[in-house]
Amino acid sequence: MDRRHFLTGFAVFLATPGLALAQSRTAPTSDQILRKLDAAPRRRIRPEERVTIQEFRRRPDLRRAAPSIDIQAINFEFGSAEIPRSEYRKVREIARAFEQISRRRRNARFLIEGHTDAVGSRESNQILSERRAASLKRVLVTEFGISPRMLETVGYGEDFLLIDTPEENWQNRRVTIRRVDEFVR
Repeated sequence: MDRRHFLTGFAVFLATPGLALAQSRTAPTSDQILRKLDAAPRRRIRPEERVTIQEFRRRPDLRRAAPSIDIQAINFEFGSAEIPRSEYRKVREIARAFEQISRRRRNARFLIEGHTDAVGSRESNQILSERRAASLKRVLVTEFGISPRMLETVGYGEDFLLIDTPEENWQNRRVTIRRVDEFVR
């Protein structure tokens, strides 16, 4: 094998993970978000079994049953909760989906969960995840006119890693949105 073919192959090898990484950070469209959040829950509960939002936050069984979508495309910088203006077009897609769902379901409610990677102390990651969820809520309300009564927030820190690693990982720095109106009273 000559040097040129080796270098070409090596360059393709190095570029491939980057291409996969870029594709997986693609923002979902409002239609994709709508389909996920407007789906039927995995489990139905009777009205008398509904819980408070505080109880829902602590119940993994109910959280798993609620329609949800992970939003990894909002680029939270390492250690930051701020959503830069350059990311607002992605947030607009979330807002459009919320608007469509709220027209179909007058009492629609959503839980915005903030998540972090595992770098740093558990306490600082918990605070950061709460700030990330609150930051998304703030942008949805102030920039896109979503009713604050529709939105609840919670931070889970590093408790629910998608990629189980102690290293910095962008896939773990995310928000998850769940439609909870069929679970909470």
